[in-house]
Amino acid sequence: MVKLTAVQIWKYNGPDKDPFLLGSAADLSSFGFFQRGTVGEMLTFVGRTVARKTQVGQRQTVQQEEYYCHVQNKDGLVGIAFVDADYPVRAGFCVVSKVLEDFVLLKGEAWRGATADAPGEAQALLQDALQKYQNPEAADKLAKIQRDLDETKIILHKTIESVLDRGEKLDHLVDKSADLSMASQLFYKQARKANSCCRFM
Repeated sequence: MVKLTAVQIWKYNGPDKDPFLLGSAADLSSFGFFQRGTVGEMLTFVGRTVARKTQVGQRQTVQQEEYYCHVQNKDGLVGIAFVDADYPVRAGFCVVSKVLEDFVLLKGEAWRGATADAPGEAQALLQDALQKYQNPEAADKLAKIQRDLDETKIILHKTIESVLDRGEKLDHLVDKSADLSMASQLFYKQARKANSCCRFM
C-alpha cells in the first residue's frame, strides 16, 4: 500500500552541527501501539542525520530498511518525506518542495533565527500535508495526468479491438447487403485486397 509516513522540516546548520527541527508530522497508525514511540524517535534520529548530511542545494533519496527518505535542502531549509517503497519518487520530492514552499510563505525568513529545536513551528502545516498527500497524485499532478492518459489509451485500444472484431464480420455483411451495387461490392473487395486500411471500414 502506498504510504506517506512522515514529513519533517529542519534548519540546516552545516555538515558538522546538528540541524534544528522546525516541524514534524507522522502517521504511525500502521505500527503497533507500543512501537509508535520508538518509531517516532527513529524518524527524528534518521531525519536529523540525513538533514545534516544534505548540503545546500542538494536533493537525495536515502533508504532506511523498507522506507525511503526523500530530502531536499533549499537554501538552508531542509524538507524530508518518509515514504514506503510504493510511493513514487517524483511525488515524494513534490511533497518536499510543496511543504518547503508553504512553510516559507507562512513563516517568511523567521526560521533563520532558530537556535534550538522548535517542532511546533510547522506542526499544523505538516499535519495537513501528511493527510493531503497520502495519495501521490495529489502531490504530483503529472502522475494524475499520466494515469488519465493511460486510462484513455486503454479505452482507445478497446475501441480499436472492437472495430477489428466487427471488421471480420463486415465482409459477410457486404456480400449480403442489398444497399450496395455489384460495382460497390467489387470495389470494396478489390480495395480490401490492395489496401489493408480498408479493414477498418
